[in-house]
Amino acid sequence: MNKKNSYHTVTNFPRKVRIIKNTWIILADGTHLAACIWLPEDAEKKPVPAILEYIPYRKDDGTALRDNPIHEYFAGHGYASVRVDMRGSGDSDGLLLDEYLPQEQLDAVEVITWLAVQPWCSGSVGMMGKSWGGFNSLQVAARRPPELKAIITAFSTDDRYNDDCHYMGGCILGSDMLSWASIMLSYNALPPDPSVVGERWREMWFNRMENTPPFIENWLSHQTRDEFWKQGSVIEDYGHIQCPVYVIGGWVDPYTNSIPRLLEGLKVPRKGLIGPWAHTYPHTGIPQPAIGFLQECLRWWDYWLKGIETNIMAEPMLKVWMPDPRTPEPLEEDWPGHWMEESGWPSKNSSTKTLWLGEGLLAEDEPENFRLTITGDQTNGKAAGVWCPYGNTFGFPIDQGIDDETSLTFNAVSLENSQEIFGFPKVNLAISVDQPKALLAIRLCDIDSNGVSRLVSWGLLNLTHYKSHEKPEPLIPGKIYQITTLLNFTAYNLPPGHHWRLAISPTYWPHAWPSPQKVQLTLHLGATCSLVLPIHLIKPKKITANSFEEPEGAPSIEKVFLRKGNSFRKFLYNEIDQQLTMVDTIDDGRIQFQDGLIFDNQIINTYSINEENPTSAKVECIRQIEIQRGDWDTSIRTVSTMTSDEDFFHLSNHLTANEGLNCVLEKSWFKIILRNLV
Repeated sequence: MNKKNSYHTVTNFPRKVRIIKNTWIILADGTHLAACIWLPEDAEKKPVPAILEYIPYRKDDGTALRDNPIHEYFAGHGYASVRVDMRGSGDSDGLLLDEYLPQEQLDAVEVITWLAVQPWCSGSVGMMGKSWGGFNSLQVAARRPPELKAIITAFSTDDRYNDDCHYMGGCILGSDMLSWASIMLSYNALPPDPSVVGERWREMWFNRMENTPPFIENWLSHQTRDEFWKQGSVIEDYGHIQCPVYVIGGWVDPYTNSIPRLLEGLKVPRKGLIGPWAHTYPHTGIPQPAIGFLQECLRWWDYWLKGIETNIMAEPMLKVWMPDPRTPEPLEEDWPGHWMEESGWPSKNSSTKTLWLGEGLLAEDEPENFRLTITGDQTNGKAAGVWCPYGNTFGFPIDQGIDDETSLTFNAVSLENSQEIFGFPKVNLAISVDQPKALLAIRLCDIDSNGVSRLVSWGLLNLTHYKSHEKPEPLIPGKIYQITTLLNFTAYNLPPGHHWRLAISPTYWPHAWPSPQKVQLTLHLGATCSLVLPIHLIKPKKITANSFEEPEGAPSIEKVFLRKGNSFRKFLYNEIDQQLTMVDTIDDGRIQFQDGLIFDNQIINTYSINEENPTSAKVECIRQIEIQRGDWDTSIRTVSTMTSDEDFFHLSNHLTANEGLNCVLEKSWFKIILRNLV
């Protein structure tokens, strides 16, 4: 078994499988959606439930390598597993105008209705997905289509404003907002496949390129938590969801905060699972251990879609990987720890421990009043890693020491006994700043006996949002504000000889887009400044979850790598200009599929800033994708940039499309957007 592709390939299934590589689902408005369907061969005679995955990432090339191992596996165990390209993506008609629009959800409801009446379907439908597909599984469930009997949502969120790639704590995510928008700009500019849609492929292609907008313009125009973000955020009313929900996450992934909220807020049958993983399905999970995720899915589907007793609902509500410490590296292929379980949420196995911030200390006794001041270094955040790691060769947070040096730090005493935390760490602070706009970055770290600093949890807060993300207020320089903020949901086992460190800064580049002026932050220490740790109570008999099965999957489709992929991060520092530049290169390689289709995808993200000048911040994202089969040769290149001055954001997006060596379209978009207290 290949450790990085960590599942056992299964070729013999209880039911033989046939694949309908493309079929058309025709919506009420005449739009044709392209679908690939994996079916038991005898499904027309013995109808089966359907499982829908509904995403915009192109079933015939973009996700083709990971689709077959999942969907053929489900089909081989008695399901119609269906992968649909959303409106405006892949081979489907129409335009994709933004994420998670009502149109997307209504289209999915129609698809579910269509699936339920097919001769090979029993009438019961499940929906699942990771990331986008996990988001819209929740959103579609909130629409209550009667045929939808259960969902599995992985690496997703219930809150589009606070817990997605656009904003965090009211801060603009400089590391991901433009990067993700540029990915969608390039994907939306790709052509459908002539072998599927025929001669109309060019008309469809040009329609997309000329009419699909850069998503970044909409996202950056909504800098507060307004109706734009509330639409599609199921946190607004969990009661809209009335089917069972299984929610999945990973500690290296940025979408864990929604899991405890969903488990607490939903009133339907529900389960949760959190492993050590980055943003990838758990049967291929990195860091290890990967698990038999597809078998776990079958237990869920068998129970809710077939009425088979699998014992899954008799087990505890939440299973969690409790990580042990290890030396931080850009990629960690395995993460030591143990499984634990909770019968419900909030946990009955929890308590809190308060540590008070003193002069460089985290103490159990309240300190005397004291003030500490720091002026933000714009390069703080170098060790943060990428916001959403995929288990590439880089992206995990590294030794936090270099960021600790440019932060105010507070150290607890070394532990004599181990201490497990599980939940949301909470930080209470009394602060003042010298500017009307400022932000706060807080990190909780594990410091080992050698002084190595490992990131355990972190959080951001735009201080103008300290009362509300909907109605921010400018700060009064010099005024003392009492702030309470939660860090990211976490679990961690701190061993004897290690100690906690809390690090605080008014900068965190590139995760947080910097405030328009350099900020001097003052902490007013005393009885109002504390760290509240969510302690997981260790009983004499350690709580352990039942072991999962070994990971399995169906074979991947046949392919040849014409060029192997490569991913890496470079740090460049110009001492004369005092400018730090981080360059992330992600090359997925050049892949040829069995039918002759060639797919080539390359990404370069560049983040630069001057350590003294916050308005020098710049993000540039370059995408190059080529799709070719024989004489049909198309490629697109997009270049997206984001900068700001004290009052405005400046966006530019440029698209170039080629057929062979001939440029067939060039288009540019430029937008200036007012800064709204960020």
